[in-house]
Amino acid sequence: MTDFQQLRTALTAATLVPILGPGALDGSVDPQTQQPIPADNRSLILAMNNGREMMPRLMYEFSRAAQHVEQRRGQAAVARFLNGVYNRPWTRAPLHDALAALAPHWVVDLNRDLQLLDSNADRPHTLILGTSRIMEKAKRFLLFQYDGSDYRAISEDQIDTVLPILFKPLGAPMPEPSYIASDADFVDYLTELMGGFAIPDFIKKYRMGKQYLLLGVSLNRDTERMLVSDISYGASEPRGWVFLTDPSDKEQRFCKRMKLEIIDQPLQAFTQFLVERVIEEGVEGVTESRPGSHSDAEAVTSAAATSITA
Repeated sequence: MTDFQQLRTALTAATLVPILGPGALDGSVDPQTQQPIPADNRSLILAMNNGREMMPRLMYEFSRAAQHVEQRRGQAAVARFLNGVYNRPWTRAPLHDALAALAPHWVVDLNRDLQLLDSNADRPHTLILGTSRIMEKAKRFLLFQYDGSDYRAISEDQIDTVLPILFKPLGAPMPEPSYIASDADFVDYLTELMGGFAIPDFIKKYRMGKQYLLLGVSLNRDTERMLVSDISYGASEPRGWVFLTDPSDKEQRFCKRMKLEIIDQPLQAFTQFLVERVIEEGVEGVTESRPGSHSDAEAVTSAAATSITA
């Protein structure tokens, strides 16, 4: 059985890098309707299509559905949808609050929401947003430096390598809306990611020898597997750990090839462990920067219990 305390210690020591997937947002809901935040393929597709299912081939993956919408209504329509979803108030996900208390130095977030930014609203950091189909430059990322109150765009030679790093490959609505969403976006972005043009040079050096902890990341789709494989290039062995209950044959083969060790326990068990440590040690680092976010120990515990027992 994997030792949760060792994982927690490694996260704090910055030798273990968290990679967040849709499952990391479990427990985050609309404070008015109590509807979960759209994060995985199905929930995003339904939210984009007013709660109605689309054709079966489009329901397979959000990028396919987004490409369908883009071809009919334009790229801006997909961006407007994502802006509308993620600029709304959502309650804090218990895992995000627990991670905020640990303050890991580098976090990779494969979601498009703002909770990671909210978690770091009280400390300066470097933000990297993925971007695509930018004709005037080869690099497929936008760089921002946060000074504790505002973001400003920076170039690679202006990066303060001492600051914490927030890497959101699929983008976010702030500080400048940028998304990897449609099939066309992913074809461009993943091509440049494999070519080394979607990650800043300082990250390429910093990531060498790191290990990774996949939290809420499904590995059944090529998209997620390619993102994890390329972002974690140069990792130590084992490459890391992934929470997967009842993993598919495809996931098992990928993990074996990538030297990722499967933790056959629900992510909620690790979330609960982290939350309990937060309660024991205090909640410094957990912020309330957006409406509906949880900032006190009682709220963190309540949200975690709701998520875990639901």
